[in-house]
Amino acid sequence: MLTSNEILQKVNEYLDRLPYERKPESLYAPIKYVLSLGGKRIRPVLMLLAYNLYKDDPESILMPACALETYHNYTLLHDDLMDNADLRRGHATVHTKWDANTAILSGDSMLVLAYQRMAQVPADKLGAVLNLFTETALEIGEGQQYDMDFETRDDVTGDEYIEMIRLKTSVLLACAMKIGAILAGASEADAGYLYKFGEQLGLAFQLQDDLLDVYGDPEVFGKAIGGDIVSNKKTYMLINAFLGANDEQRAQLARWVGAKEFDRGQKIAAVTGIYNQIGIRELCERKINYYFEESKKYLAKVSVADGRKQCLRDFTTDMMHRQY
Repeated sequence: MLTSNEILQKVNEYLDRLPYERKPESLYAPIKYVLSLGGKRIRPVLMLLAYNLYKDDPESILMPACALETYHNYTLLHDDLMDNADLRRGHATVHTKWDANTAILSGDSMLVLAYQRMAQVPADKLGAVLNLFTETALEIGEGQQYDMDFETRDDVTGDEYIEMIRLKTSVLLACAMKIGAILAGASEADAGYLYKFGEQLGLAFQLQDDLLDVYGDPEVFGKAIGGDIVSNKKTYMLINAFLGANDEQRAQLARWVGAKEFDRGQKIAAVTGIYNQIGIRELCERKINYYFEESKKYLAKVSVADGRKQCLRDFTTDMMHRQY
């Protein structure tokens, strides 16, 4: 069996070797740029690790694994445009380096490329894989729309937020696990358990991302911290801060959220200070740990030898201790 680091190296090498021979070059240059920025490659690595639970040739599914990474980066490209973000992984975003129209069109082409790459699976698995991939892509769009809708609502609940991040983020990790299982010929029960494992892991992962956006080190995180606070994102942290605040704290939060003009640093410091007073960091950490422990329960049900699960366990534990 390959280690997660060996799998990651194979994913990066494979992505670097993917040819872009079509014209015009100006359409494909941003795609190559986005995929060259690196990143954690969590989704393709998870797909290969899931496959590796059953079979010892994960290299054979590098194309569909990289299809998932192509799709994921397409969503990031468009997210950055929608959020007007300047940096991604410490580098200029596509709409900043080129322009908004290029980001839209190149992103659209990335989506098509993702499908083209995903379709290169054995014919007997194609229907199941494409059905799952398509359902997941639809769910991610739904999650993004909920995220946008939440921007204009003041009554978003914690449960609504969890459902939004399940759709926007965690279903893609779940999809990665299940496609790996399908391609390896796993039982329907195992494929289902691995899907739930990825889903619960994804919830922990996104909540951790929210936490790092406030408490991370910008040098390590790869982008400026506090972006969610500045844009009034209805994160689990902000929702629970309003719920847990006393009258004075709630009034301060409402002032900062409603402010049209403000100093970025002042707003981040003030809202973070309120989070610290209420204990929002600890609340979020408990929720992260809850979903991580839930994910382990589903992995335990997968009917392969315990030793074969160790690489997957190690990888996900490292994920949960990340600083970026």
